[in-house]
Amino acid sequence: MKRLVILGAGESGTGAAILAKEKGFDVFVSDMGEIQSPYRALLDQHGITWEDGHHTESLILNADEVVKSPGIPLTAPLIVKLQEQGTPIISEIEFAARYTQAKMICITGSNGKTTTTTLIYEILRKAGLNVGLAGNIGNSLALQVAHEDHDYYVIELSSFQLDNMYDFRANIAILMNITPDHLDRYDFEFQNYVNAKFRITQNQTKDDAFIYWSQDPVIDRELKKLNIGATLYPFGGSEDTGNAAFIRGNDLIVNADTTQAPLTIGINEIGIQGKHNQLNSMAASIAAQILHIQNKVIRDALVDFKGVEHRMQYVTTVRGVRYINDSKATNVDSCWYALEAMTTPTVLILGGKDKGNDYNAILDLVKQKCTTLIFMGLHNEKLIDFFGSTGIPYVSTDNLHDAVQAAYNAAKEGDTVLLSPCCASFDLFHSYEDRGEQFMKACRNL
Repeated sequence: MKRLVILGAGESGTGAAILAKEKGFDVFVSDMGEIQSPYRALLDQHGITWEDGHHTESLILNADEVVKSPGIPLTAPLIVKLQEQGTPIISEIEFAARYTQAKMICITGSNGKTTTTTLIYEILRKAGLNVGLAGNIGNSLALQVAHEDHDYYVIELSSFQLDNMYDFRANIAILMNITPDHLDRYDFEFQNYVNAKFRITQNQTKDDAFIYWSQDPVIDRELKKLNIGATLYPFGGSEDTGNAAFIRGNDLIVNADTTQAPLTIGINEIGIQGKHNQLNSMAASIAAQILHIQNKVIRDALVDFKGVEHRMQYVTTVRGVRYINDSKATNVDSCWYALEAMTTPTVLILGGKDKGNDYNAILDLVKQKCTTLIFMGLHNEKLIDFFGSTGIPYVSTDNLHDAVQAAYNAAKEGDTVLLSPCCASFDLFHSYEDRGEQFMKACRNL
């Protein structure tokens, strides 16, 4: 019996363990932290041996194969030992894909992944397809493969997941953009991060599709170096540059499916507004047309879709000041899109676990739109050093309550308070969702 060890017992690890058990593996789960009670119950229910709070190396190093949580870096000592002895280490997505023949629609990029993934899922669901939502959102792919039988999976993939994917093949791969992010996990070498993102195209053939933003300079540079096997579907820019989706005047046009007329929809009709959401809508619509979904279904989904939680999410209005939760903005580029969409004077709350950020990208927008900056993190020194010379008033805080109160004190009627942190949440919060939920609760309690 083949021994499979799973490191990390969150959503993906627990799902992988259940699938492995059902496929006849000798399964052992180990988590350095505390396994949450719902996942403990699932593991016990399926008779899976587990440990938490430590790693017992003798029970791990004897694995035939290891499924690693994306959150565990490749430089972790236990991972290094496994690599040195030649033990294969894969992701949950790689493992789960071995046991399904479903079509895989996969989305990655530094920004726009969750919105695009969710929008594609909603379009396919409205079209009546048997579709699952997986990856960084939804239930784990492995758990769905174990207990459900979907014909399509729409999967949001982070660079960390792609790092340990080797034989996996995306039938439709979407790359939204590439900007510096997670550099602390990639030896502060941007090219390493770029290489990870482009792994989404590995193993693709001419029968597959690669959808990408044609105006991203990093993607453009890489495409000149690489031989992508898939059929290419660029989007963005104007119609005379060969794009499968583009803006003409006030309309968004999509023409990826030659079996039906191009889709035309007014940009003001789309349920999610902003230039970044136009790009998200283009990518999602191309994917839908490749699957020959009718334009009416795509149009209806674009009109009805109202976005995802923690991404430019309206919270409340207090004393004439609007509060916006953009906690999902965990990198500088996401914050740029949020600021670009601001039409009122803005009090910006930013900070958290810095991932090697370069704040120059948002400097001009901060100067144009922000009246006050609120820094929220355990280590705000880099933010103070960078923005302190701009002349924009700032307040440095080390907790959310003080940050929201400082924003409340600084904002004037007609202003917007925007939480768009630029940083990971793990210095003060469990996740960006936790940060967003706490922010919304604090704002509603003002």
